[in-house]
Amino acid sequence: MKHHAAFLAAVLVFSANPLAAADWPQWRGADRAGHSPDTSILAPWPASGPKRVWLFKDAGIGYSSFSIVGSRLFTMGARQDAEQVICVDATTGKEMWTASLGPVYENNWGDGPRSTPTVDGDRVYALSGTGMLACLKTENGEPVWKVDLVKDLGGELQGWGYTESVLIDGDQLICTPGGQQGTLAALDKMTGKVLWQTTALKGPAQYSSPIRIEAGGQPQYAQLLMNKVVGIAPKDGALLWETSFPGRVAVIPTPVFHDGHVYVTAGYGVGCQMIKLGGTEPEVVYEEKVITNHHGGVIVVDGHIYGHSDKGGWTCQDFLTGAIKWQEESLGKGACTYAAGHLVCVDENDGTVALAKASPEGWSEHGRFKLDPQSTRRKKEGRIWTHPVVLNGRLYLRDQDLIYCYDVKK
Repeated sequence: MKHHAAFLAAVLVFSANPLAAADWPQWRGADRAGHSPDTSILAPWPASGPKRVWLFKDAGIGYSSFSIVGSRLFTMGARQDAEQVICVDATTGKEMWTASLGPVYENNWGDGPRSTPTVDGDRVYALSGTGMLACLKTENGEPVWKVDLVKDLGGELQGWGYTESVLIDGDQLICTPGGQQGTLAALDKMTGKVLWQTTALKGPAQYSSPIRIEAGGQPQYAQLLMNKVVGIAPKDGALLWETSFPGRVAVIPTPVFHDGHVYVTAGYGVGCQMIKLGGTEPEVVYEEKVITNHHGGVIVVDGHIYGHSDKGGWTCQDFLTGAIKWQEESLGKGACTYAAGHLVCVDENDGTVALAKASPEGWSEHGRFKLDPQSTRRKKEGRIWTHPVVLNGRLYLRDQDLIYCYDVKK
């Protein structure tokens, strides 16, 4: 009876704290694929949208998305003349701590940070728009080390600032400073010491974030640059392979890896490319304009790619063949995430949030609502560009200084 009571108490504690169920430790989730670990989601949504649980009004200026581990939500924002890492209680929306990274990156499309913090154990890693990379303690934001990508790694700051979210792989932190010392670099995650830079790959970074993949038994990092897609060896930064890519102006979306293939896309009329790995040389399977994704990201689900295309609107594309399955223009351009058979899509222009079934059969919508209130601090050229996150029955959204949490538990 005593053991039964203890077990019941543990169940009740767990049930009362759904945030203990799973984590979202970095940009686009645990494996950077944009898939929520949730196995169910509220569908359809009520006519007025799901219930808002809390609203945090002091996130500062910027486009940083969220990492959520345990009951802590980590993001970044420009506040008090500095870019800051901000930790919020994911259950209540109350601020827990902040830590300054350095000067605010300024831009006509919106000032402040663009990156999402990466959480690894008791440390969180964050990159500012100007290239200040910091390791902080998750408990209180106390600094462990800092590295300046420009001054310390020879990095080159691009026109829209540093936007990548750094990758933790084992004992290494992978980042893309750009420059003539090496485009990509690995640091010791505990000390910030440089382990290697890509001596065979030099030149400017772009705005994409690297992913860790394995193809043909070879672990590697895949990254999208302006005019090439590359695979980098984790051990020493050697260039394993590269293919040409017709990027222009800016290339931003994170690569997607599935079934031995790397898929990349970019806006400004560029389109998408599929690369098959595992042979002696990478093979470009197709290069199409079916999905011309600016920066809202794409997601692969059951052999199909979903995301917004500047040409045709929200799009479903066959992953392996490149064939178009359908397109939908009832919702404007924006970012998306995947949860339990559904896409959560955000219209960057007016803040409409839509729930649609992820199916190659067509756009099947299960509700929409509009963010309210909306930020009064967004620059004229700025939009609602922060990527959404669904975790443990909660939907997290952001418009500059405002962070919204909605109940989407089924």
